[in-house]
Amino acid sequence: MILRRCARAREHIENGAVTPSYAGEASTIVRLLNEALATEIVCVLRYRRHYFCAEGALAESVKEEFMEHAQEEQEHADQIAERIVQLGGEPNFNPAGLDTRSHSEYVEGSSLKEMVKEDLIAERVAIESYTEMILFIGDKDPTTKRMLESILAKEEEHAEDMASIYNHA
Repeated sequence: MILRRCARAREHIENGAVTPSYAGEASTIVRLLNEALATEIVCVLRYRRHYFCAEGALAESVKEEFMEHAQEEQEHADQIAERIVQLGGEPNFNPAGLDTRSHSEYVEGSSLKEMVKEDLIAERVAIESYTEMILFIGDKDPTTKRMLESILAKEEEHAEDMASIYNHA
């Protein structure tokens, strides 16, 4: 049994983490992950803009939340890019078409309340997108599924943070 496993592992070593037991459709999952990557990049950019442009009585405490979320979204982007490479794909960081690949919109907002509202909307979009991806992947790619579940939990936390700020602003 061990010898067969080692022989199979040697057969297609150029495939890296994608072994014969991998049940997912790698090219489809890479496409979905590149869409998620674009979504995370757009969220990083929007949160960073909101951090630098926030003004008003509540701005200082909210700005810190914006920056924390921007950093966490960047971590998500990095995780997703790493998984894309593990699956034999290439992460798409090309700014051209970023807005069409992303599931969320880049809306700036002119007031602090509008900024928070747009971030909350984007988090809700991300929650729906990650939930759909997780359901689609099912048990075919447990590593990607676990990563997406972890990101989903953080996006839900972000949505709760933004909802709390929005309701008190």
